[in-house]
Amino acid sequence: MSETRDLTIAEAIREALTEELDRDPTVFLIGEDIGRAGGTFNITAGLQERFGKDRVMDAPISEAGIAGLGVGAAMAGMRPVVEIMFCDFLTLAMDQIVNQAAKLHYMTGGQAQVPLVIRTMMGAGRSAAAQHSQSLHAWMAHIPGLKVVLPSTPRDAKGLLKSAIRDNNPVVFFEDKMSYGVKGPVDKGDYTIPLGVGDVKRTGEHVTLVATSSMIQVALEAAEVLSSDGISAEIVDPRTVKPLDKETILSSVKKTGRAVVIDEGYLSYGVTAEIAAIISDEAFDWLDAPVKRLGATDVPIPMAPALELATVPSIEQVVETARGLFGRRF
Repeated sequence: MSETRDLTIAEAIREALTEELDRDPTVFLIGEDIGRAGGTFNITAGLQERFGKDRVMDAPISEAGIAGLGVGAAMAGMRPVVEIMFCDFLTLAMDQIVNQAAKLHYMTGGQAQVPLVIRTMMGAGRSAAAQHSQSLHAWMAHIPGLKVVLPSTPRDAKGLLKSAIRDNNPVVFFEDKMSYGVKGPVDKGDYTIPLGVGDVKRTGEHVTLVATSSMIQVALEAAEVLSSDGISAEIVDPRTVKPLDKETILSSVKKTGRAVVIDEGYLSYGVTAEIAAIISDEAFDWLDAPVKRLGATDVPIPMAPALELATVPSIEQVVETARGLFGRRF
């Protein structure tokens, strides 16, 4: 068993970037304020000093330009890691990501590869208002040709980011800004976690909680509350929503017979709907209750803290929704 030490998610991401920059000279970073300033959330602090301005580049305020540069560099044989500091600003680079990066391998008959990683930040909780607080990963997962990653723990963040950088396809890597301080064990040295493989974060017998990103922490706390009712909750973290590990999710639901899907993205037309549909289609005969979903309220994210917190799934909502699947106290 490999030796571990506790890191935050922010530290684990910085370590992954450092190791990949050391390992592969074709890897470089580019984004707004990531060099001298160390990034909006201090993730890239010290990397420009260590690797130089040619490999950790500050970019002008032009998301379309940054993403386009990344696409071109990737096609030319580099492995760029582009930072879009808030996922709300992916809207400014949608043509480069959706119509170029995602499609060029197919449109060139396999002659072009785009090994591009786009790191971006999602999630509410900082009172940053409606243009800086969204979770738009479902948009990216909707597009064939893109891989979409949502780590929830420091170990996952490091291993998944290293896999994303080494992947020959464009990957959009969503980091929850409110989870950067989450601590956990991280293996020392080089390791990767394959994209498309989920993880059972807690085993249980009576209900499956499928949760993504920051909602894993919500689900874990809800599971503790449910245990006092005699309800044993299993928690499944897909880790990547594209490709999605259906087998791990379905295996858990077939064991427990009940499922709640929890995601910080908007409830309508989102990740929860996709996962719930898969469970209903492929595990219907094992279900003892309807699949339930919890997601962000379909409103612009408010700035006021009390209103903001009311728009995203809470521990209490998860507990009450899970209890409701039994029709009585278990």
